[in-house]
Amino acid sequence: SLTGSPVTLKILQNWVPRVSHYFDKEHYTYVGHQIVIQESIEHFGAVVWPGALALSQYLESNQEQFNLKDKKVLEIGAGTGLLSIVACILGAHVTATDLPEVLENLSYNISRNTQNLNMHKPEVRKLVWGESLNEDFPVSTYHYDFILATDVVYHHGALDPLLATMVYFCKPGTVLLWANKFRFSTDYEFLEKVCNIFNTTILAEFPESNVKLLKATVRKN
Repeated sequence: SLTGSPVTLKILQNWVPRVSHYFDKEHYTYVGHQIVIQESIEHFGAVVWPGALALSQYLESNQEQFNLKDKKVLEIGAGTGLLSIVACILGAHVTATDLPEVLENLSYNISRNTQNLNMHKPEVRKLVWGESLNEDFPVSTYHYDFILATDVVYHHGALDPLLATMVYFCKPGTVLLWANKFRFSTDYEFLEKVCNIFNTTILAEFPESNVKLLKATVRKN
């Protein structure tokens, strides 16, 4: 079941329009840093979706509530890497993950936007939801303070593996922050499953873009 009354927010226009020879580069400003994101029209994962903007904005504005400094952060379905870059700027040890075909663009964006900053060097890794989790991320070695996920739920057939991945990485003490544009009945069905498994709070809603931002933690037995 859901707890808490969410704040109602608007996604701010944090991108900076530029005259650019590349139609595929977007400029954003978060936490006082200009971030340049190269998008790709070839993959779903290589476009900045509204959930990433919503959660980036929320983390920037709520640094006392969610202090990422020196915390271990895993982003699943990192896409273009915008949110992972923001988490890096906020001082986290970031591991950004996605499907193999997305990693080249993801790595490019993350290295380009973090290379000259005095922060923990981010890591980019392959993660296919529900596959080889224990081999690639053994529980004995990997424990994350925060799991970040944005717009990972849409019309696709991997919702059960996605949920299994969230459950796998969410240990006692881990906070899952999930922002999603809610479009389809399947999105709400997934939300219901999350609420049945975790302690879930809606932190914020962005009505103009149909984005909800949720916090989930493991239930104490």
